[in-house]
Amino acid sequence: MVNKKVTMYDIIGVGFMTALVFVSSQISIPIPSIIGISRIHLGNAFCLLAGFLLGGWRGGLAAGLGSMFYDFTNPAYISDAPITFINKFMMGFVCGQLAYAANAGGDRRVRNIVSGIAGSLTYVVLYLSKTVISDIFFLRAEVQTALIDIATKGPTSLINAAIAVIISVPLAFVLKKSLEHTTLYRKMLHLEMK
Repeated sequence: MVNKKVTMYDIIGVGFMTALVFVSSQISIPIPSIIGISRIHLGNAFCLLAGFLLGGWRGGLAAGLGSMFYDFTNPAYISDAPITFINKFMMGFVCGQLAYAANAGGDRRVRNIVSGIAGSLTYVVLYLSKTVISDIFFLRAEVQTALIDIATKGPTSLINAAIAVIISVPLAFVLKKSLEHTTLYRKMLHLEMK
């Protein structure tokens, strides 16, 4: 039977992964763009990792909070923090939901690859949509300028997506095997104690 209440174990797991997402988001290479900034960074890999380790809503929450807190610490991104929370939440949530669907438990390699790709592509679509809307409606840029911005940020986002899947899938497999032997992790995921 699955307990539907938020437990202390949920809070600890989400808090720990939030911190990892926050720290990993700081490891980056900036890429110049016509409007704004784009980066290749490790944050997305840890957003997916949160989904793989914690499942849908907990993974999404850790991904969203860690990324939002990063935005709060960087003047270039602070105004985007609420949108970042939503976009990164969806990334971790989609990844975690798919990895744990149909009692898969986040343990199936091919399913995890597909889940990681789906989570990453969800984020890319949301991020690029936000970029177009922001460029045209808030920055009052011409459509052509917004398209050039997308042409710059799109490849960077896809590189981040690929890096995220390449790093998170094997890392999740290794960490999950170790964590499944801990009481904290088993109680958080409501697993039967062996």
